Order: sequence, then C-alpha cells, then structure tokens
Amino acid sequence: MLDLDSAFSALADPTRRAILARLALGEATVMELAEPFEMTQPAVSRHLKVLEEAGLILRRVEGTKRPCRLAPQAITEIDRWLEWLREAMARNYDRLDGVLAEMENEEGRDRS
Repeated sequence: MLDLDSAFSALADPTRRAILARLALGEATVMELAEPFEMTQPAVSRHLKVLEEAGLILRRVEGTKRPCRLAPQAITEIDRWLEWLREAMARNYDRLDGVLAEMENEEGRDRS
C-alpha cells in the first residue's frame, strides 16, 4: 500500500518529477538520470532515494549498476485517488447544477 503523503511530498520537487518523466520512457541508471541536471551524481542519488522510499520507483542490481524504473502499482494508486477526487468534485457540480435548475424553475413560476 502506497503512503500518499510520502508520494505527494516526493512529487512536490520538480527535479523528482523530471526524473519520473524520464523513467516513464524506460529504465535508466543513475548516470543516465543525472545527465540533464546541473547537479552532482550524489545529489541525484538522494532524489532517487526519496522516490524509492515513497514507493514511486524500484531499483534492481545489475553488476555494479542499479537501474531504476517506475513502480507501476504506485502510479496506479495515485491515479485511483485522483479519480476518486474527480468523481467527488463531479458529484458536487451535479448537485449545484440541480440547485441552480430548481432556482430557475421557481423564478420562472414566480414571473408567470
């Protein structure tokens, strides 16, 4: 089970979001992930550690390399939570539409 607080805290940083966007294209090593950033490899490793602890990425050992990839289950859980939020907002708008329609009908009856 994903800890949403940790996940959203990790996603609050633009560098971490950029790393996730890169990983959406496929697995990458720390060296590959560090290329587009003007920061040291250890700094990128610290970002990866935060993403890994939040459950957003997975690492595996391949000789001396530790390639990273997205954790699909974590992305699914975040998407599921956001979908629940979208549905709750849609229900609220539907109720508001109903109230406004009822008010318009009452206003029309008062005029006639």
